[in-house]
Amino acid sequence: MAKVSTSVSSSRRKSRRAHFNAPSSVRHQIMSAPLSKELREKHKVRSMPIRKDDTCQIIRGAHKGQEGKIIAVYRLKYVVHIERVVRDKTSGQSVPLGIHPSNVVITQLKLDKDRENMLERRRLGREQALRQKSKA
Repeated sequence: MAKVSTSVSSSRRKSRRAHFNAPSSVRHQIMSAPLSKELREKHKVRSMPIRKDDTCQIIRGAHKGQEGKIIAVYRLKYVVHIERVVRDKTSGQSVPLGIHPSNVVITQLKLDKDRENMLERRRLGREQALRQKSKA
């Protein structure tokens, strides 16, 4: 299938450059995590950009199944730090492990005005798309 948008390159090289040189505002969107089944049914939204104080569960990797609150969103490295997900260094000091947002599921959202507005916008957009699909 041919490329649909002329403003987006299908070149691997350019895609990687865009990803790793992305500004913080774009990284915010890239660092989205899926919502749990309960939240998905409640808000009618599939995923959300992850933020500090959200509660999430790790679904892939060595720490699969662990749940905790997000203590930091490290946009520069594309990782989040979750409480109690740490690694002990040889010196005995414990450091937080970076987990990519795609490997977690958000189980509890920290809602503020902006976040509620975002959920509402996305829910309305999804409903509108479904209505147009049923007409066609």
